[in-house]
Amino acid sequence: MARKNFNPGTLTAPLPPALVSVGDGEIKNVLTVAWTGIVCSTPAMTYISVRPSRYSYEILKRTGEFVINLAPDTLAKTVDYCGIYTGAKVDKFAKCGLSAVESKAVGAPTVGECPIALECRVTEVRPLGSHDMFLAEIVNVSVDESLLDEAGKIHIEKAHLLAYAHGDYFALGKCLGHFGFSAAKKKKTTAKKPPRRDKK
Repeated sequence: MARKNFNPGTLTAPLPPALVSVGDGEIKNVLTVAWTGIVCSTPAMTYISVRPSRYSYEILKRTGEFVINLAPDTLAKTVDYCGIYTGAKVDKFAKCGLSAVESKAVGAPTVGECPIALECRVTEVRPLGSHDMFLAEIVNVSVDESLLDEAGKIHIEKAHLLAYAHGDYFALGKCLGHFGFSAAKKKKTTAKKPPRRDKK
């Protein structure tokens, strides 16, 4: 297979185009962030990278809290809009018909239309270049009850989450397996023995 080399670039894909909400009760805003992910399991840690020129940057620095809201594919246009327009000029919650729901553990609101939300508290801000990375501990996760079964298990496939890859938005496709399925042992099938005949 022939390969072509390119200059260093941001080509990790797919990514969650998250609606990140910030605020302190009086001021609130929502912006789209694709530079996000999990960096540690215990404690649960995440990050978002934000340009210092963004309207939400100063709110993040001042409050030290944010919510990563994972959007369903039905909100693709809203996610795109919130990544283009600045909260300095437009109330994106009102413009996009989004509801700002009170979060459990942080002052920043949760986007009610997003089925999964990670409430985060900043532990470190690290300048990296074009963006500053806000490293944060996940202090609460809220999930829409429609994604839970009777045992309380999360069925994330029901969320129909949106994905982002190199400038384009995608709806996630079919599930191909679960964690560890490549090493799962096949169940042994035992041949049925013929019925025993009693001697007469």
